[in-house]
Amino acid sequence: MIYQYAESPLGCLMMAETEAGAGISLLYIGDTEAALMQAAQETFPDRHWQVTTHLSSSLDQICSALQQKQPLPALSLNVQGTAFQQQVWQALQDIPFGETVSYSQLAEQLGMPTAVRAVASACGANEIALLIPCHRVVRKNGDLSGYRWGIARKRQLLDMEQGASVQ
Repeated sequence: MIYQYAESPLGCLMMAETEAGAGISLLYIGDTEAALMQAAQETFPDRHWQVTTHLSSSLDQICSALQQKQPLPALSLNVQGTAFQQQVWQALQDIPFGETVSYSQLAEQLGMPTAVRAVASACGANEIALLIPCHRVVRKNGDLSGYRWGIARKRQLLDMEQGASVQ
């Protein structure tokens, strides 16, 4: 996997592709490069990791959008998951910037109203933070629940999006 780091308003970002031009396979948010690399290696233990500058433009676009509190760019993704996970991740990408839905609403939108826990599990399995915006899913009562990158970052993202004036 080729990867690159960037500093953002949310902390350190790590972006990776399986190979140049294949689409983003991973976008992690964390406090340090070392912690992000450790998480990536645990998730993809069979991969060889090589730093690149190929991802600079994409990371710059993401960091700029976060800084300006604007919607993130549409970038090519290369997501790996079950058919159900793919369906959930596509539905997440359809949630408008600045809006939230509950896990139960998302399950209903998918035509599977009893699959609330499965929807939450698919959100947790998302390897592409921000671009597949699982931070926009909240509990039925509006409270925040688990977020792979921390509840504080989830709150920061939602506050940023809901306080932004989309042009």
